[in-house]
Amino acid sequence: MAERYVYDFDEPTTGGRELLGGKGIGLAEMTLMGVPVPAGFTITTDACRAYMREGDLPAGLEDEVDEHVRRLEERTGKRFGSDDDPLLVSVRSGAAVSMPGMMDTILNLGLNDEAAEGLAARTENGRFAFDSYRRLIQMFGEVVEGIDGHRFESALAALKEERGVQQDTDLTDDDLRELVETYKEIYRDGSGSEFPTGARDQLLRAVRAVFASWENPRAQVYRRAHEIADDLGTAVNIVQMVFGNKGDRSGTGVAFTRDPSTGESGLYGEFLANAQGEDVVAGIRTPQPIEAMRETLPKAFAQFVETMARLEEHYRDMQDIEFTVEDEQLYLLQTRSAKRTAAAALKAAVSMVEEGLISREDAVGRIDPAQLDQLLHPMIDPKAELEVAARGLNASPGAASGAIVFDADTAVERAKLGPVILVRWETTPDDIHGMIASQGILTVHGGMTSHAAVVARGMGKPCVASCEELSLGEGTAKIGDHNLQEGDVITIDGGTGRVFVGEVPLVPPQINDDFETILGWADVQRRLKVRANADNPEDAIRARAFGAEGIGLCRTEHMFFGDRLSVVQEMILADTESGRRAALDRLLPFQQSDFEGIFEAMAGLPVTIRLLDPPLHEFLPDEQDATDEKMRTRIRALKEANPMLGSRGCRLGLMYPEIYEMQVRAIARAAKAVLDRSGDVPLVEVMHPLVGFREELARLRDLTESVWEEEAPGLDHLVGTMIEVPRAALRADQVAEVADFFSFGTNDLTQTTLAFSRDDAEGKFLTRYLEDGVLERNPFEVLDIEGVGDLMRIAVERGRATKPEIKLGICGEHGGEPRSIAFCHELGLDYVSCSPFRVPLARLAAAQAALRESGAGFYAAAGG
Repeated sequence: MAERYVYDFDEPTTGGRELLGGKGIGLAEMTLMGVPVPAGFTITTDACRAYMREGDLPAGLEDEVDEHVRRLEERTGKRFGSDDDPLLVSVRSGAAVSMPGMMDTILNLGLNDEAAEGLAARTENGRFAFDSYRRLIQMFGEVVEGIDGHRFESALAALKEERGVQQDTDLTDDDLRELVETYKEIYRDGSGSEFPTGARDQLLRAVRAVFASWENPRAQVYRRAHEIADDLGTAVNIVQMVFGNKGDRSGTGVAFTRDPSTGESGLYGEFLANAQGEDVVAGIRTPQPIEAMRETLPKAFAQFVETMARLEEHYRDMQDIEFTVEDEQLYLLQTRSAKRTAAAALKAAVSMVEEGLISREDAVGRIDPAQLDQLLHPMIDPKAELEVAARGLNASPGAASGAIVFDADTAVERAKLGPVILVRWETTPDDIHGMIASQGILTVHGGMTSHAAVVARGMGKPCVASCEELSLGEGTAKIGDHNLQEGDVITIDGGTGRVFVGEVPLVPPQINDDFETILGWADVQRRLKVRANADNPEDAIRARAFGAEGIGLCRTEHMFFGDRLSVVQEMILADTESGRRAALDRLLPFQQSDFEGIFEAMAGLPVTIRLLDPPLHEFLPDEQDATDEKMRTRIRALKEANPMLGSRGCRLGLMYPEIYEMQVRAIARAAKAVLDRSGDVPLVEVMHPLVGFREELARLRDLTESVWEEEAPGLDHLVGTMIEVPRAALRADQVAEVADFFSFGTNDLTQTTLAFSRDDAEGKFLTRYLEDGVLERNPFEVLDIEGVGDLMRIAVERGRATKPEIKLGICGEHGGEPRSIAFCHELGLDYVSCSPFRVPLARLAAAQAALRESGAGFYAAAGG
């Protein structure tokens, strides 16, 4: 049998979202629910993948499309391509994973000169017919032929100025007929051919263009930013046109079942009378609040409110709904899981549990851990005395300061020098790379559901939209009374819509009850403990406040700088062991004081302290900056061709045992002092870095135990190592004989396994590798599970074979990355450790890993 590529909305299929795309599955499910949806059919993602392989529509697809158009004609009683009462359709993209605005849509296919006249005669509404026709020419020109949309918009603006009107809706039937002819001239000039008049030709060319839009630059950038696979492809939905631009009894809108910024229940959205859907999402006209429908279209409004409730109950999630009203008849065009801020995600999840709509496991499973970072972004200091330069719509919460840039390409380049704010009339999907690079977005136009607002909320970036006090010139902006140029600094507050000239004080946000509730539920579900990487008492206190259950990495070298650096340098420059010991004796009280502060902050919780790791030359200046010849001589003596693989870590401890003796002594004395003062027993774990051989750790363990017995006999402690070189992982069975714990140092383990220098790779070839698809992800951000992960698996298996009770954790940056945390759960590690601000994320990700293993939790959602 020939492969099937097309399904009507009311046809059952087992392919689901992956086959029909998010929009297609949503339309099919709404059709089966009895929700008012225009008739239509979906061309599957299989067809898109075949198109990408073959460079054209696959064999048999055109015949299938013809058959489904015939069925659509039978249902609607209209003919596609008729000059009298034409069936008009839209062609809409719809990937399996929601990518709002990244691919293309064309409305009103099937119109030509004769069909427009026939539509005008049958509806007795010439303005509506030719408004629809001019929209088709523009969309078709932009999407199929790649004609710059500004050429069409400029012609529309010129006509309105010539007629002395403000709104598109003020143009007459004759005005729009004239505009159609202008648009056809623009099309002819831009494409080198006449606008196609055949309905079937229009449709098939539109399908090809939507398939091709999967590979457009903005879609590729979006997929990279959101880590969406390039081989999914998009479905195409052919939908009977319903018209919101037929007059005052018609309109179009976008609405959410809950507020996407706050998560509060209630009606939230926007509506435009006498308009088509693109007018709302593109910000072409400023819409009204959705409540405006209650007065003008009461019957459709009541039906819409009831339908919204049904959809949220069906999908058990906040929905983002696009709809059209044609002559007071409601039609839903799309429903999908709503993009929302982190605060809204938490509020909605907690509320839905309270309403009995979902379980606690569902609530924990549906929160994106990365979104929690939004709640940890700065906000405007409420105590600051500020002068507000302008106000707009509070489209996406958070605050940011940065240099003004006026286009996406400049944003990318200038962001390399410092933070930027992208300032635009209105963003388009082509601005996606600039939005990613920017700290925030400010627009003159557009509403709460405009492209800028929706994309910024999804990224967790602040956005102020529809700022009418902002005007733009060539490389200039006027904000209120302030004339500004590119590079001038402004601050935006996406939570209130305020705009300030200059940089203003920001403060960390406050964590709310919903945040704590979700994390409390997560803690019940997870098996992995979550610790923090903290090098001082302040970080330890902050980590504890975020729910850390100990410290997984305290880097002692950070305690050697500041006012102590001169003593450290004296130790390094000493010619004899006695000279080094004299300097170390002066350092010991500083170290002890630091450790006491950390033990007190982490009372009763484990603290893993890594002894000195970096090579000694890092504590000395460059040779040309040396203060005397003795220092220059020592700098030359310590110089190594590859210091990160040289005299560092445990090798220092074996070459200069007096350094590690001092550190262990300071740790033991601090632990005893805190115990004597508070009665809380510090759970100390002494970690020796860069071990590759059993004998290295065996000798350093003897050193540790000897000093500990002198200073704190009888006080419990553990001795272990960081697994950060491949040999230690491969010979973990031997190393485990003398270790109480392993902590995977995946930053260095990644470098030594891949032979990548992180400092060199990320600024050079690694960027190219990611762009060209040599690697899917940056291995320093997401754990290389097939390579580094396999070494970790070997170390776990061999280490536990020797010592089943050995404690295992991870302390590299991967300990705060959700996919890496899931792998650590799978490996059976005891804990992950990450920076304090990522502790909440790690707590949630660890819970979701446990839920996935058990099969509990909510992972499905509507949309596309």
